[in-house]
Amino acid sequence: MRDIALFVLIFSLLPFVFTRPFLGVLMFIWVSLMNPHRLTYGAAYDFPFAALIVVITLISLLASKQPKKFPVTPAVVVLLIFIGWMNLTTFSALEPVRAWTEWNRVMKTMFLLMVVLVSVNTKKEIQALAWTIGLSIGFWGLKGGIFTLTSGGGSNVYGPDGSYIADNNALALALVTALPIIWYTQLTVKYRIIRYGLMALSIICLVSAVGSYSRGALLGGGCMLIFLWLKSRQKIRTGLILLLIVPLIYTVMPDKWFDRMNTIDDYKQDASAQGRINAWGFAVNVAENNLMGGGYDCFTHKMFAVYAPNPYDQHAAHSIYFQVLGEHGFVGLGLFLLFIWMAWRSGTKIIKHCKGRDDLKWASDLAAMCQVSIIGYAIGGAFLTLAYYDLFYDVVGLLILLEKVLLSNKLEPREPEAASLELNPAASQSQLNTPDRA
Repeated sequence: MRDIALFVLIFSLLPFVFTRPFLGVLMFIWVSLMNPHRLTYGAAYDFPFAALIVVITLISLLASKQPKKFPVTPAVVVLLIFIGWMNLTTFSALEPVRAWTEWNRVMKTMFLLMVVLVSVNTKKEIQALAWTIGLSIGFWGLKGGIFTLTSGGGSNVYGPDGSYIADNNALALALVTALPIIWYTQLTVKYRIIRYGLMALSIICLVSAVGSYSRGALLGGGCMLIFLWLKSRQKIRTGLILLLIVPLIYTVMPDKWFDRMNTIDDYKQDASAQGRINAWGFAVNVAENNLMGGGYDCFTHKMFAVYAPNPYDQHAAHSIYFQVLGEHGFVGLGLFLLFIWMAWRSGTKIIKHCKGRDDLKWASDLAAMCQVSIIGYAIGGAFLTLAYYDLFYDVVGLLILLEKVLLSNKLEPREPEAASLELNPAASQSQLNTPDRA
């Protein structure tokens, strides 16, 4: 039944994509982030919905007469250079077969980000994209949060099988990254009941992240919440809501959760932590001996035997930074860090542009929440292998699109007189009815 429902939903929407390529963008983001097909058990489970949507979206975009302006911002330039460098490192990969397999997946993510950057051109489209990003991950936060509350936090929360976030730690990082975007959505609605519902979703997503038992998510989530409060326009209300989360966690989570979180301080006795340190040492050694790193997916038993401090303790990178370092060398890591910094600067630039503009509060709020997402990803990702996770690039894409729309002629600052007339229609009417005394 689920398979039929998903086929009917997607295939009934595809005809509209031919006339509105942006609808295809939203559908692809939804399928790639939420993975609704992983909730089915039949033909839909492995059906290539994403590929089908992308093909139709590209056809629609090429045939459409809408503007196709590609934004050339500092963040985009650095990303393009980083993509070019990753292509070069793949040719010299230490594990060629594995590298080209991962290259295929990463380049699809980057290509589709470029499609998004070309397709989105208005305020409504940016907001719709933000809602789709937030709620696609929010679904798994709701599902995992309910499971955590009903089970008393006794079991780990996992994401959809066969996805970037199948692992409990990966799902936790996704929730930490998406939560600020979900928080933004409640700032855009007028109806109180919907706003409260989105606030509740934000809280339950945090509960789900806690229920994952991810120590990296605990650190990333804690820093993310601090910045969420700092970036919030309503600090008292936001602070009170965040304070309520602490007793909720203490009430729900069992002793074994606290025991696991306490092992953060005991990394020398923690076998998992020691394995990560060994993987990080491996990444450094690979980068020092290979200018272009080891190429995608080089963290293998074979390579550990050559480069790892302990050749018998093979692990994944467990860090977006050491993952990029090991796979693309010091140059690749430098470009990756520069990209994150440029994305942050884009947010700062947008916030400054919107300062004092009531009509652009929506953009300022979204830019601020995207920065909070970057904080959550940058800190939580220090302990997880998710350097190419499309959610992060989608969030940065929102910042790039804000620059594209706000700094173009579409939303130029209005004349002070025109702005005052619009904000005070009664006054504007009286002025229009007043004869010119000259």
